[in-house]
Amino acid sequence: MTNNEEVIEELKRIVKQKGLKYTEQREIVLDILINAKGHLSAEDVYNEIKNKYSDSNIGIATVYRALGFLEEVDLITSIAFGTEGKKYESNAKSHHDHLICTTCGKIIEFIDDEIEKRQDRIAKKNNFKITSHSMQLYGTCKECQDK
Repeated sequence: MTNNEEVIEELKRIVKQKGLKYTEQREIVLDILINAKGHLSAEDVYNEIKNKYSDSNIGIATVYRALGFLEEVDLITSIAFGTEGKKYESNAKSHHDHLICTTCGKIIEFIDDEIEKRQDRIAKKNNFKITSHSMQLYGTCKECQDK
């Protein structure tokens, strides 16, 4: 079973555990995010659905509801952009942090082992057990600095 199939199976397990009806719409939204190359807005997800699943009848309201549910059950995460809304990504990826350009909205993913080690040391020093974390650094990307 591939990682993507495992994530879809996890969705099915969560829905059953919550006593909810399994819907193809949630699976389609999750599939789009699992296979996305970057971070997508709800509108981006909707447009991808129209391209990849042209015969489906999923409206934008359904996309928003599915995204809310998938985030609530920790299958996806989002980065808030104030009045510009959120961008989403699948939690199936390995852990990483984000650099976010406040000018153009570009998101750069990065992994830094030293930062991870330092967080662990800080937690240990304070008798704290980290269960998860998210680092988002805001600033201006190279392209926007050069304008």
